[in-house]
Amino acid sequence: MTPEAFVAFLDYSSVLIFAITGALVASRAQLDPVGFVFMASLTAVGGGTLRDLILGRDMVFWVAQPAYVVMSAVTALVVFWTAHLFESRYKWLVWLDSVALAVAVAAGAGVAIEGGFGPVIIIIMGVVTGTFGGLMRDVVGNEVPLVLKHRQLYLTAAFGGAAAAVVMLWTGFGSGPSLVVCTVVVWILRAGSLYWGWQLPLHHPRPPRMRG
Repeated sequence: MTPEAFVAFLDYSSVLIFAITGALVASRAQLDPVGFVFMASLTAVGGGTLRDLILGRDMVFWVAQPAYVVMSAVTALVVFWTAHLFESRYKWLVWLDSVALAVAVAAGAGVAIEGGFGPVIIIIMGVVTGTFGGLMRDVVGNEVPLVLKHRQLYLTAAFGGAAAAVVMLWTGFGSGPSLVVCTVVVWILRAGSLYWGWQLPLHHPRPPRMRG
């Protein structure tokens, strides 16, 4: 598989999984089928759209390939008719989102690598692609954004995975292995946060000292 084909595979995979999470949020909000399609599509292409606009690509990825939006819409309708079968839709949402985050970060980093951008932009585009679709989904769906959830690794997981891809490239590995490692690192960090409670130290403000 060529590097371009692998990045396209990552894009399609992240769009599919993020579309499912968007539809699950629509289910929790008890929306109609059009609402499902809107939420799924917004979630699926939001991060990639922002990525392409920032990078100034000739055409936003889903405009160049409308199949992304069609896939999101079909996915939304499937979830509309099957969401009632899930015992805990929020649990499914959180874990599917962890997979989507991992794949989307790698997709964003891969697009930046293809474009010949440097390490800083590769990391930023990985984080942007991975997080903004889910952020818009949660804000529009009136959910507490997963990216801002207290005591969870989310942005840190995205940053860690994108940084791992940069380190792999710097040590001489190709883009394919680097993006695979990126995906694995993001998911391990996110899953560890969800399952074992991994977290970074939090800031605890202290009252100012009284001067004598």
